[in-house]
Amino acid sequence: MAVSGRIDRGAVAGLADERLDWRFKSVPHGLFGLTVREALARRPGLFRDGFTGPVVALDNGAVEHNLATMAAWCAERGLALAPHGKTTMAPALFTRQLDHGAWGITAATVGQLRVYRAFGVSRVLFANELLDPGGLAWLAGELAADEEFEFTCWVDSVRGVELMTEALTAVAPLARPVRVLVEVGVAGGRTGVRDQSTARAVADAVVASPVLALAGVGGYEGPAGPDASDGSIAAVDAYLARLRETVAMLRGKFETDQVLVTAGGSAFFDRVADALTAPWPAGLPVLPVLRSGAYITHDDGFYRDISPLGAHPRVSSVPQLRSALRAWAQVVSRPEPDLALLAVGKRDVPYDIDLPEPQVLRTPTGTHGLHDARVTALNDQHAYLAVGSHTRIAVGDWVGLGLSHPCTVFDKWQLVPLTGTDGETVVDLVRTFF
Repeated sequence: MAVSGRIDRGAVAGLADERLDWRFKSVPHGLFGLTVREALARRPGLFRDGFTGPVVALDNGAVEHNLATMAAWCAERGLALAPHGKTTMAPALFTRQLDHGAWGITAATVGQLRVYRAFGVSRVLFANELLDPGGLAWLAGELAADEEFEFTCWVDSVRGVELMTEALTAVAPLARPVRVLVEVGVAGGRTGVRDQSTARAVADAVVASPVLALAGVGGYEGPAGPDASDGSIAAVDAYLARLRETVAMLRGKFETDQVLVTAGGSAFFDRVADALTAPWPAGLPVLPVLRSGAYITHDDGFYRDISPLGAHPRVSSVPQLRSALRAWAQVVSRPEPDLALLAVGKRDVPYDIDLPEPQVLRTPTGTHGLHDARVTALNDQHAYLAVGSHTRIAVGDWVGLGLSHPCTVFDKWQLVPLTGTDGETVVDLVRTFF
């Protein structure tokens, strides 16, 4: 199995020396001036120590369960995992993913890559084309400064190869060629070649470039299948078959001892696993790499419904992933019998796929499940909660909300409390960088 990637643990540990102040919404005023390390030593509680609402918190037990589940699932199938770091942009969570055997971390922008490198991530799969001259010049400097830094990105056009070559040849000296993958796309979808003749032309251009090295083939199956219907799964399988055909067609052109073949979002990673681990032509040494990232927190919406390890599992004998995300918001108004207003909105929680799901009600007398209620709309700072006639919700109560699509949760929070088994005690404060 491929060796796990590395990260600068000293730099990650140094995040605990950052002082808490007004920059971090929801942090209690009583913790201002303390370092993260000093604050955690007090074992603060979300409610008993007055974290101000709204607040999004992570369940540490669910995070650990998801990390272990995905690591075991990939290991059993002979898959390397390079989870997409854009989901959390949290070096402390990257560390935990690497500790569970992740081969590397995936990025999509130079901004993300610079965060990774600031914390010493040693192996990055850049699931995009990097054509910007400034970004390429900076990358060349990183490759020269750290011989253990492994970087691979995508290309899907001869013109793209030309632009990369021009930018990199302007850098003297280039420590080593930049590894690239021919990206295979979907008709009407995102980037990636649409036909085999283009794939061959792009590969030939890479091989002819003095500053690039052809390391494999990559792509993203998501645009082929928008849902988990039989038709979508068939379309995903057809795309993955074309990805495999491209690898076979380009055999003999690869400039590496191990051909990297990668795909995989968080919705169809079971199909990707089947395709990438099926037998390859004899003598073709393939490293199959999965890039799923949302598994670390899962969710209570999109991925719960579509993930192969979600509420409707397509994979048997494997534990389901668990949602690790919850937003807490206070009821600030009950202007009508069937309406409550919560102090949480688009600035705090995701709304790009599904609206938040009311799950729990916390009152002065205790906490219990909330069933006859739903969020119908969000403003910037308010949520409209439709409630049934028998549902008792009072001004001042707190509602715990399940969230959909973790990738649009973390970008709204610079510091996310991680709670222990009681759901109250904060065991870590997770720093994000967006």
